[in-house]
Amino acid sequence: MATQTMLTAREIVTFDDAPAPAGASGWVGDHRPGANVEIAPPDPRWPQQYATLAAVIRGALGDRVLALEHVGSTSVPDLPAKPVIDIDLTVADTNDEAAYVGALERCGFVLTVREPWWYGHRLLRHPDPVCNLHVFGPDCPEVERHRIFRDWLRSHPEDRALYAQVKTVSADETNLAGGHTMDYNARKQAVVREIYARAFRALGLTAA
Repeated sequence: MATQTMLTAREIVTFDDAPAPAGASGWVGDHRPGANVEIAPPDPRWPQQYATLAAVIRGALGDRVLALEHVGSTSVPDLPAKPVIDIDLTVADTNDEAAYVGALERCGFVLTVREPWWYGHRLLRHPDPVCNLHVFGPDCPEVERHRIFRDWLRSHPEDRALYAQVKTVSADETNLAGGHTMDYNARKQAVVREIYARAFRALGLTAA
């Protein structure tokens, strides 16, 4: 489910790459990024896994769910992916954790990341189906970018193939170097931004 956005084109196309404040860590407790990055072949079960998780989230939060989107590579047919369902959840105020974290934890989610300096982002993980639940507030540019990227890959097989290739290479290089998922994300970022640039131009968000 998508909501009408009030974002400007500039907000959508401008990435927030600022580092965390000095001395700050987004990780909650002992949680850290995962190692051994696995890229799995496309799995037809992924949409149903999203549907299962979405029902759990909606059951836990009710009308506190302002929007819910299946994003990331598992949301794109025919695209290899880490076997983790990525979901964007929009709530009224991410800083009001009492309004959503406890209810989600009772359904098996675990709060692992808290980044108030980056769009108010929270991340909760779920073990089965494996899920990364990203929580943002209304009119968040990152949520809109995720939707644009997903929809572009669904309809542009050449960029889907390019992304599949860079994902595999980045995972192999990361595992060989003993790295983790954040290293993997950094390795593929240049191609991700290249694909975004094409999508932004096609949507009229940037000059051709």
